Amino acid sequence: MNVIHRLRQLLVSREFLILLFLINLAGTIYGYIWYEWQLVITPAKFLIFVPDSPTASLFFTIFLLFFIFRKNVPYIEALAIVTLFKYGVWAVVMNILTLIINGSLSPTGYMLIASHGAMAIQGLLYAPYYKIKMRHLVVAGIWTLHNDVIDYVFEMMPIYSTLTTYMNEIGYFTFWLSILSLAIAYFLTVKRNSTIHYNF
Repeated sequence: MNVIHRLRQLLVSREFLILLFLINLAGTIYGYIWYEWQLVITPAKFLIFVPDSPTASLFFTIFLLFFIFRKNVPYIEALAIVTLFKYGVWAVVMNILTLIINGSLSPTGYMLIASHGAMAIQGLLYAPYYKIKMRHLVVAGIWTLHNDVIDYVFEMMPIYSTLTTYMNEIGYFTFWLSILSLAIAYFLTVKRNSTIHYNF
């Protein structure tokens, strides 16, 4: 039995899925708590768009809940794979930039690098099991790019105090990260799903 086959068995194991669901649920709750101070100063109409990472993990948590019962939710799956990769990579890059600019990083910063790196990876690992079609990815694309507008046109981006002077550059990077995330999601799901099928 090769490593890939073992990995596939693990990914669809009910026990592992429940464990992963609980981990993501806890991480989602922690993420919203982490954003609490910024949400307090955010206008109500923008509230849904500010906590990017916990909302991404919420999408994946919902996917896991359905997947435990062998059901698919393609719109949620599309939102999950795109936003998990995007905001996972984004947070890793922002914390590394903070380390470079400040010369040091808090233990929380290192925790965010590890947790968000794992976040990006887990969304991709389940790509073979998503039932995403082009219409689902289009909706995810609208949500993701609209979120970029809210973050960098209306200046609702997550606040990293030492990085605020680089908002224009970060916004440009984030836009292309959104495009990359959508492209990866397309190739791993829409393009492959018509010819490759995996059984539980």
